[in-house]
Amino acid sequence: MSDLSLRTDPSAVRGSAPPWHRPERYWPSISGATADQDPPFAVGHLPALRHNLAELIRRAAGKPIRIASKSLRVRGLVEDCQRVPGVRGVLAYTLAEAIWLAGTVDDVVVGYPSVDRTAIAALIADAEICRRVTIMIDDPAQLDLIDAIAAPSRRPEIAVCLELDASLDLAGRHLGVYRSPLHTPEAVLALARQVLCRRGFRLVGLMAYEAQIAGLGNAVPGRPARSAVVRRMQQRSAGELAQRRGRAVRAIRELLAAAGRPDLEFVNGGGTGSIESTTADGSVTEIAAGSGIFGSHLFDGYRDFTPAPAVGFALSVVRRPRPGIATVQGGGWIASGPPGADRSPLPVWPTGLSLIGTEGAGEVQTPLRGPNADRLAIGDRVWFRHSKAGEISEHVDSLMIIDGSESGDWTIIDRLPTYRGEGRTFL
Repeated sequence: MSDLSLRTDPSAVRGSAPPWHRPERYWPSISGATADQDPPFAVGHLPALRHNLAELIRRAAGKPIRIASKSLRVRGLVEDCQRVPGVRGVLAYTLAEAIWLAGTVDDVVVGYPSVDRTAIAALIADAEICRRVTIMIDDPAQLDLIDAIAAPSRRPEIAVCLELDASLDLAGRHLGVYRSPLHTPEAVLALARQVLCRRGFRLVGLMAYEAQIAGLGNAVPGRPARSAVVRRMQQRSAGELAQRRGRAVRAIRELLAAAGRPDLEFVNGGGTGSIESTTADGSVTEIAAGSGIFGSHLFDGYRDFTPAPAVGFALSVVRRPRPGIATVQGGGWIASGPPGADRSPLPVWPTGLSLIGTEGAGEVQTPLRGPNADRLAIGDRVWFRHSKAGEISEHVDSLMIIDGSESGDWTIIDRLPTYRGEGRTFL
């Protein structure tokens, strides 16, 4: 683990507005702290990171947060979060990553099924890692693959979590993402029975990720009508899912009790954007979240919360092709998901800059236009925020951690290697 403490010190901001509420001082102060660094690089503001994690915990209302590692991809931060009261465990995105993290984290759930034979072999080769890692399944064929690699008699027992599809089918439309084929409590129960009948597996959890609630902005500036429609859909979806998930959890618990097996260890749900509705579901025991810690700009359009812009990246102005335009080197750090303006990096300082529609954020250069473009000189910096939190970590080797108060100097206090910086590329 790193030496950082992500616990919030209430006295640090008591009596004054947080520094990120004054962007005209926030970004220049970060720029000053990194004045001797050459872009591109990414920074994390420690007080803002602490604030955002504390907000996730507060919104979860007593239910523990399981850190979604894909939303950070900085091992030091993933580990540091585990030391904060209100946080318990990690939700990994690949089995290979989960095995790596389980070297220092004792509770790792893999959020997606795996057919990585090398990773499966590594899992069953280490009894302690196997104890710490829970795999995700939604099809018995995923169990068959494990048994084909090593029969139950030749490996440790493997902890299993089932995934319930949380999407909403409404008026012939599929709202959500295409994940698990297990949409009904009956389908979940049928697979649970199969797990109980097979040697070498232990059913410990249920997961349901409500992407149509967690991943859709419901207070997008300039789009009030669409935002109102999204809020109505999310409210309806939350109610429908609470009933369906509750039935599935009760059915599994009754099955386990009848078979004399231990109860479920966890029921996981949520995401940064849906904590309020997910934690209100009595069948959920823990909340998966992580993106809100970085506070990427995709979360600027939500009604119930506003994370601090805790992470940003700097690029250098290298060209002035014509009046009103300044060009920075690089910048094509486009987030995954449906192509659109909301997946592009957002220039935040100096203010008044925007991408050019015919070029956007480019692989090797990004032209910017706006009122402040002519004030930028060759070698000046432009600060950006990424659209989806952890994906920024795929572009840099480390995250520079900045600390400081409004009255003092801001300085770099640590450099935490990203997955990329540790030579890890899991997906």
